[in-house]
Amino acid sequence: MSTIRVTTPAATYDVHIAPGLLRTLYLRLRRLTPGKTPRLFVVTSPQIWALWHKAFLASFPAAQQPTVLFIPAGESHKRLATVESLAQQLALAGADRDSILLAFGGGVIGDVTGFLAAIYMRGIRYVGLPTTLLAQVDSSLGGKTGVNLLAGKNLIGAFHHPLAVFSDIDLLATLPPAELRAGLQEAIKSAIIRNAKLFRYMEQNASEILSSNPKSGAPYLDSEMWDSTALQKVVTASVRVKAEVVSQDEKESGLRMVLNFGHTIGHAIEAATHYRKLLHGEAVAWGSIAALHVSLARQRVKPEEFARMANLILRYGPIPPFKADPAKLVALTGSDKKKRSGRRAFVLATGIGRTEVAYDVTDAELLAATKAMLNTMRANPEKSQ
Repeated sequence: MSTIRVTTPAATYDVHIAPGLLRTLYLRLRRLTPGKTPRLFVVTSPQIWALWHKAFLASFPAAQQPTVLFIPAGESHKRLATVESLAQQLALAGADRDSILLAFGGGVIGDVTGFLAAIYMRGIRYVGLPTTLLAQVDSSLGGKTGVNLLAGKNLIGAFHHPLAVFSDIDLLATLPPAELRAGLQEAIKSAIIRNAKLFRYMEQNASEILSSNPKSGAPYLDSEMWDSTALQKVVTASVRVKAEVVSQDEKESGLRMVLNFGHTIGHAIEAATHYRKLLHGEAVAWGSIAALHVSLARQRVKPEEFARMANLILRYGPIPPFKADPAKLVALTGSDKKKRSGRRAFVLATGIGRTEVAYDVTDAELLAATKAMLNTMRANPEKSQ
């Protein structure tokens, strides 16, 4: 098992990464909360619970079964109305300030559960149990929680760190291939911004990594068919990148902004396609290619490094194509929550494993980069379908 510590001024906690963590979940939770057993509330989706409820509940004594709260799957339910409904259910079920929420799902469930924990009774504890690769490598740690508004993504939220994160690699065996690839795009982002060794590993082991979930859809794993070694290496390296960044800059006042590489245009793509056409990691993949074009045009990255990074993103496709007006995409970046005093913070690649934040990227530069990204999409139809 890999254990990575996140240390910030507000909280210190561990991210545990290994296969089979669900089998000992109750004992692990009890170690986190010595003394009187708190009430446990699982927030999950019906689809995830149908796949994993037997394995999830197997370690819990009959008298300590958690209460399960459901939210529908999908980005469209990442709204204040969902949080209010869950809070009402908690209140009616008798949840108090000692209760612990268990976020059992992907990025949406993690963000919603974390925000609910941040505001219910002015703050209660929660534990991350991420079920998607994207959540395991990125969104389950760092303390960012929140929901969307019609005006933009994650515009309402709070910094509220989990008590711990348990990333069971076996959960990834049920991921559809598109979900696996979307999560790998976030891992590529981690490699581009801060880990050249991870980048090389993903270059050299793409076939092994992409064939890691041959039993997608089957919750009961045959150890002879399931080899999680490559994915565990990718998850561990990605988590280490984010843990190091968050530990140095908890609330995105400086260094942490590099984690948003590819997200400025990526979020605009999600908004332009109404959060229905692409998974988050897929939108970030196209946004990353656009960011690489800005970096290349500014001569911040060498052409050969640009090519390696863009090719790796495409190698982990196919990335679905989409239709959007380039000018509209640039306009949508104006509502990006990462702006500072009206200035847009844009993350540029300066090499494999190196980035910088620029505040003077113009709309004209973004328009040119967005057009170049769309040209890449059209030139690689077999890698974007």
